[in-house]
Amino acid sequence: MTITTPAAPAAPVPAQLREARIPEDGLYEGRRLLRRLPEGTEERPYEHFEVVPQGRTIGAEIRGIDLSRPLTPVLREELNRALLEWKVLFFRAQHLTSEAQRAFARNWGELEVNPLLAGGSSPDVVLFDKGAGTTPTFENVWHTDVTFREKPALGAVLQLREVPPSGGDTMWADMAAAYDNLPQSVKDRIDGATAVHDFIPGFIRFYGPERLVPLQDEFPPVEHPVVRTHPESGRRMLFVNTSFTTHITGMDRAESDRLLRFLFQQAHVPEYQVRFRWQAGDIAFWDNRATQHYAVDDYVPHRRVAERVAIAGDRPY
Repeated sequence: MTITTPAAPAAPVPAQLREARIPEDGLYEGRRLLRRLPEGTEERPYEHFEVVPQGRTIGAEIRGIDLSRPLTPVLREELNRALLEWKVLFFRAQHLTSEAQRAFARNWGELEVNPLLAGGSSPDVVLFDKGAGTTPTFENVWHTDVTFREKPALGAVLQLREVPPSGGDTMWADMAAAYDNLPQSVKDRIDGATAVHDFIPGFIRFYGPERLVPLQDEFPPVEHPVVRTHPESGRRMLFVNTSFTTHITGMDRAESDRLLRFLFQQAHVPEYQVRFRWQAGDIAFWDNRATQHYAVDDYVPHRRVAERVAIAGDRPY
């Protein structure tokens, strides 16, 4: 009797993978490098207050400090270390007077006057009073404050006086993390590059030429490095933003626009962000050299009132 061995089943024919293409220069999924401290820096405890992290690389609530009282040199130094490490610090229920808010900010330098925004109780206090029927200004875009200045602000101290029943959060993005995660090919392109910053694109959206023309001589366009080095931490950080960066120096306009769009996108990555839900009397103190921020405009017709003081900075390098 002949025994026939069944033939082995034929190997399946691999399916033909259809051709697919997504647009270049986008944001894609994958693990990101999330490094809060400069490379080689060791974690150290805080001795004068409690630090409660609010994000992986950015944002911490500081507990156990009354900001209405003068800072000792030791406390100021430890708060500055926290600012460098966390980039934005939150203090709950401080309810500072405008003068106390200014006094706290002056621990980091002279205060800046911004003639483009509504003044508060003194020329160096900016008042944001938003709601139905108020004059609109728009901060719901990722931006770094006043990069149109030769010396953009070091930082800012913002206090909410009145909060809406819901909404009105503020978000910050860590621009050191944004730089760390750029493709090496992009880093190579922007290493040593500069970009032009101008106040007009950020303000023409809500002010007419009659308001802006008289300020053109005071604020001419300036050039800053596309990647700045933090003067205290030494971190390299992406330093372009949608509100004020107009083009990359010496680059064809179309090429500059395409590269800037890609760089602007980096602030939109949630892994680099922290979001703060305000209560009346809360304070946020951020490092304007290392961050971008976005004021979420989702509360009108309710009212939101805030005061901000900004600390004069130095020229980026």
